Order: sequence, then structure tokens, then C-alpha cells
Amino acid sequence: MIAINSKLPNVGASIFPVMTGLANEYKAVNLAQGFPDFPTSPKLISLVNDYMKKGMNQYAPPPGILPLRERIAEMTFNLTGKSYSPDKEITITAGGTQAIYSVIEALVREGDEVIIFEPAYDCYAPNIRVHGGIPRPVELTPPDYKIDWENVKKLISHKTRMIMLNTPHNPTGTILSKKDIDELIKITKNTDILILSDEVYEHIIFDGQTHHSMAKYPVLAERSLIVSSFGKTFHTTGWRMGYLLGPDYLMAEIRKLQQYAVYTCITPIQYAIADFMASPEHYLEVKSMYQEKRDYFAGLMRNTRFDLLPVAGSYFQTAHYNKISEEGDYDFAVRITKEFGVATIPTSVFYTSNADHKVIRFCFAKTEDTLHRAVDRLMKI
Repeated sequence: MIAINSKLPNVGASIFPVMTGLANEYKAVNLAQGFPDFPTSPKLISLVNDYMKKGMNQYAPPPGILPLRERIAEMTFNLTGKSYSPDKEITITAGGTQAIYSVIEALVREGDEVIIFEPAYDCYAPNIRVHGGIPRPVELTPPDYKIDWENVKKLISHKTRMIMLNTPHNPTGTILSKKDIDELIKITKNTDILILSDEVYEHIIFDGQTHHSMAKYPVLAERSLIVSSFGKTFHTTGWRMGYLLGPDYLMAEIRKLQQYAVYTCITPIQYAIADFMASPEHYLEVKSMYQEKRDYFAGLMRNTRFDLLPVAGSYFQTAHYNKISEEGDYDFAVRITKEFGVATIPTSVFYTSNADHKVIRFCFAKTEDTLHRAVDRLMKI
């Protein structure tokens, strides 16, 4: 065996394939991994097929096809009032995770510190470390997972290169408030701190609340890279199609590296999504559909011993299980997968410290039948 010096010696398999693997092995209902189990729009699939038949099967330009970038610019302006140049400030990516990786790869240097808010999506900290950066976590706790900005201020130093945000938030379903935005503006004023804002659930926000995108605030937009995902919006997570928004001087650095990584993204899918987005209802109506699913799932879960936490956005529901067990959340999640046939995600995996608040995450991006089958089993716990 040839000796290697691992760049991530303490990192194993992500929790998502682990729990999905268990779900498959034990024939459990999979409410763990965040993918819908209902079909995407037949119209969108037909559009992809049409463009394949038309011969749109060769390389697209590395930043993505211009018609799609123009649609994104139009949508973003209509929703936030911010104009992004399709030529220089919008880049199509192979999903949100690749977009996050590319931003960190391009802009984080050895010894740079990046503030993240935990629980955080599990790619954040490893991506920072593999590029020589140092994650500086701010721990958020249930039930509201609110940011204590005084704790954030204590972490700010001359080494702070970036602040990473996620709204609506995975795994908690919380969203940033206007107060959070005001604090962020104060903290970053007169600094060279960049913002990486993961907004892949931007269209999935509930109860008439506002999505506070960095694009809405000029003083934040000028230092922000914003990540979004067509997979989350159009129920096509397997297509791996996302995009980045950001000022041209930052986007130029990201494009330099992306062309040598993925080079470009799937051509016929780009053309299909561009056509699909011509009808804004295809993304504007997503929030009402998922709010119905959230409420349906919550109604069913009232018949269980789980205590649901508030959900303002995303397609995830977190829940305390203190009334059921004193087990650690990982052990509990594994056990109920094996014994009761429902797979979930333990939230301790989203903390660098593995903080265990006895909270697990359910994905409700499922059919009513799937949710009903899962809760019938959860009622037995």
C-alpha cells in the first residue's frame, strides 16, 4: 500500500448515504436524505428530451448558456430588485454543493478563518479545511436556533476571510430576520470580509414570511456570493444543476477555477430550465405546495411522542425526542431505522463538536402516502 497524507484524515462517509443505505437495507421509509419522492414536471422532462433530440448535446459555455443566465437575472431582479449581469455575474454550477466548493476554493487561503453557523450542512467545514482555511463555528441551539451576534463579534479578527450563511436553513428550517441582516451589515462594514450565502431553498418559505437574500441589500450584495439550486426548486436533485450570483470581480476568480473542475454543466437541461422559467409560476408556487406538505406532516405527527420545532422554510422538520429516549441522536436514528422502519438524520452530525440536543431531522418532501406510512410507524415508538 502506498502511503498518502490525507487532506481530510478525520472525515468519513457523509451521513446521507449512510442513512439511505440503512433505509434500503431495512426497507425503511426514507425521511432522511433530502430528495423528493414525487415526480418532477412532465413538461420539464419533455423539454429536456426535446433539446436532446434537437442536438443540444455538446459542451455549453463554461459559465452556462446565456438564455438561462438571462432568465436567472430576470427572476432575481423581480424578486430582490438587484440587477446581475448575465455575462459577468451569474454562473451555472453542478449543483449547490459544487458552487460552495468553488467559492471556497477560489477565495479562501491557508490560515483564513471562516465563520459558520452550526448545525451546518455537512460540506461546509470540510471544504474550508481542505483549502487550508479554519472553520470558526457559532453554535445555534433549539428550539429557535437564533444567532447570537455578540458571539459572532467575538470571533471577528484580521484573519476572518468569510462568513457563511444558510437561509432558509438546513437542517433546522429557520430563516434570517431583518434584525439578522442589520447585524450582519454592522459587522462587515469597513471590512474585507466576504459572505457566502447558501440560499438553495430560497423559494421554499412559509407563512407569508420574507426571504432575506443578500441580493436585496446593496452593501451585502457587493461582498456576497449567493448559491441556489434548481434541484431543490424543481424537484430534480439528481440533475445536479445550480447557480452562483456575485459581483464580477469575485465571479471572475471562481470561473477561472471552475473551468478546470467541471468545465461546464449539462447542456440540454440548461436549455430546458431556461424555457421552463419563462412561466414564473413554476418557481413561485413551490412555497404553497411545500407549506401544504409541512402542515400535513405536522398534523400527522401530533399523534406521535415527538415534539416538533418551528419550521419557517426548507423542506425539513426537526423534532425533539426527549420524551421517548435518552439515547444519543445517532444511536436513536439508527435504532428507529432498524426497529421501526423510518430513516431520519441525527442533527449532531451538523456540529463540529457533535453537540447532541436530542433532535432529529425529517424530510417532508414526500408524497402524502409516504408521509402517512412513515408516521404510522413512528406512532409505534
